[in-house]
Amino acid sequence: MSELRLNALQKTKKNTIHLNGKGHLNEKISDIFSQNVFGLSAMKDYLTESAYYAIISAHKNRTRIDSTVAEHVAKGMKKWAMDQGVTHYTHWFQPLTGLTAEKHDAFYKPSLDINGKGIESLTGRELLQREPDASSFPTGGLRNTSAARGYTIWDPTSPAFILELESGKTLYVPSVFVSYTGESLGNKAPVLKSIEALNKAASPICQYFDSEVKSIFPTLGWEQEYFLVDETLYEARPDLMLTGRTLFGHSSAKGQECDDHYFGAIPDRVQKFMHEFESESLKLGIPVLTRHNEVAPSQYECAPMYEELNVSVDHNLLVMDTLHRVAKKHGLKALLHEKPFGGLNGSGKHNNWSMATNTGSNLLAPGKKPSTNLKFLTFFVNVIKAVEVHADVLRASIATPGNDHRLGANEAPPAIISVFIGDTLSTILKNFKLNGLEKDGQLVDLPMELDIPGIPEALLDNSDRNRTSPFPFVGNRFEFRGVGSEASCSFPMTVLNTIVAEQLTLFKQDVEALKAKGKEEQDAIVSVLQQYIKESERIIFNGDGYSKEWEKEAAKRGLANIKTTPYALDILHSQKTKLLFENHGVLSSEELEARYEVLQEFYVNKIRTEAELLKELTHTHILPAALDQQDKLISLYSGYKEMGLTKAAEGMKAQVEKLSGHTQNVNLNIEKLEKAILKAESAKDVVKMSKCYSDSVTPLFDAIRTDTDALEVLVDDSSWKLPKYRELLFIK
Repeated sequence: MSELRLNALQKTKKNTIHLNGKGHLNEKISDIFSQNVFGLSAMKDYLTESAYYAIISAHKNRTRIDSTVAEHVAKGMKKWAMDQGVTHYTHWFQPLTGLTAEKHDAFYKPSLDINGKGIESLTGRELLQREPDASSFPTGGLRNTSAARGYTIWDPTSPAFILELESGKTLYVPSVFVSYTGESLGNKAPVLKSIEALNKAASPICQYFDSEVKSIFPTLGWEQEYFLVDETLYEARPDLMLTGRTLFGHSSAKGQECDDHYFGAIPDRVQKFMHEFESESLKLGIPVLTRHNEVAPSQYECAPMYEELNVSVDHNLLVMDTLHRVAKKHGLKALLHEKPFGGLNGSGKHNNWSMATNTGSNLLAPGKKPSTNLKFLTFFVNVIKAVEVHADVLRASIATPGNDHRLGANEAPPAIISVFIGDTLSTILKNFKLNGLEKDGQLVDLPMELDIPGIPEALLDNSDRNRTSPFPFVGNRFEFRGVGSEASCSFPMTVLNTIVAEQLTLFKQDVEALKAKGKEEQDAIVSVLQQYIKESERIIFNGDGYSKEWEKEAAKRGLANIKTTPYALDILHSQKTKLLFENHGVLSSEELEARYEVLQEFYVNKIRTEAELLKELTHTHILPAALDQQDKLISLYSGYKEMGLTKAAEGMKAQVEKLSGHTQNVNLNIEKLEKAILKAESAKDVVKMSKCYSDSVTPLFDAIRTDTDALEVLVDDSSWKLPKYRELLFIK
């Protein structure tokens, strides 16, 4: 075994024995939940009554907080934070990097008086607004190096919280990020605008059915998948460290074929990590209540309860950060890349989305009689129609270089956007399309006949689940399964909110047009929905989304199958999409164009890094080990030949020929790769460069990997430098 791998494995064994972290939750969840959050309870204790209700109003009614109220809130928030031992605060924001950013400031202000000690303070102005350097973040041309000013502005609809690290405690204030001239430079502002757009479009529709409904808001419950590997093995894999995935790696003799990982027993070391991760998340008010093994070895998942969408997006970003921080304390590394290991299931982030009213009802809950529940059918059909019309924009919202390894690669889900609704609801829509409202067709809880002595009766759900659908309906919500595990939920949810807002706006216009012609309101609603069902049938698919047959059928239906990011993003550049976002005040044409540029540039940077690292590791790790092995085999060949051991000599010769063939292929493809990179880099703009990398560079990755992975099983284990899959995936 190479010295690099040997050292890594020895450290791993040491970590497995000695690194325990905090481990266990010794307190009730109800005792620690939100203890580090400036929520309603803390606000009641630390704010004036007027400031408290101003925050409530900002959250519920989206009213603005003036500078006077901000002074009261800042004073109370600072007092609460300092009582917890906090010394610094930061505006926590979401630039277009897809990550979060922060700049810490101390509460302490030194006195100008030579004899003064200074004081700790947080002013209303400091709470409301701070100024980071805007030119140092991706802007897509909205800012340049000489125009650096940008602002972070407090978002009172998402609660402030304390992040507790070994180095100290810091108050985090969720914020939007805008330029000096007001353009959005981050992901949070468009989310908030899309929420309001959906509220404006959906609330009037609710008035058709319930006059008590004054507002609606989208809800989100995400499911976060991730891998855990030992940190020392991770550090011995430069590809994992710099790209998040293994550029090389022969599959282990045992992978996920035996189906023994999904929901299997959680290893003790991993469970200790999970206990501490959950504890830290719960303190931050994140209701992470589910954990389990996923399909692949060393793959896991966590999921929270549903929350208001804006807060849920913030919580997911916090969870990803917490996964990394806590894993490190346990000598582990959390991998969030969509495909860290070739040949194994990748990771996604399923976004369970619905709409709720101020009266507490879920607009996508069918009830017992969905065929006669016109309110449910109205929102259900309009969401399907929105996806049918804007499938291309929805596809673009999940386009990332990491996600390209899942979408269109026979993994959940395919790149073809479709909607699964199940047999029961399919029948209901078919009948509704033909007959309108019916008296029968109740959705009832059917008993499941189990012929097992002593086992109680179970209830059969009215629809199955479809893992191959990118957008299935699952009981009382739609599950957007296409979001990548490493991605922020921000942009996919901004797009989903906006396209549904657009569709509901058109629905209202269509209904009102029929009413103006003399139709009764209910009849008008039914007529419009019947037409929408006819127009949307092509997007509904209840079968196997992985099958080749579906690809052919989807093509006949006119559904796109765009498998790579640079081409999927093109729709963001279109006039149709710009008008969509402009009309609802979510993104201006310039802001959307900027995001198009940033996402294309992000693709180039990621693929360029992978290509350069692939070349480096091939020359410094793979080929030297293969050539050493060839020399050993040639020496053995000569020795066997001298001893007259013909068969043994022929065996060595065959091994040498295999090695030589693979090394020659690698060298040839590396030469092709270098030429392809030069061609891509000579492109005149970032979009052409992105597409050139996609078309000419990335196909060579798999070609090179085919031969390097073959070399891995031909080279003596003692000479192979990179930790292997069996070590990365099965050492816990």
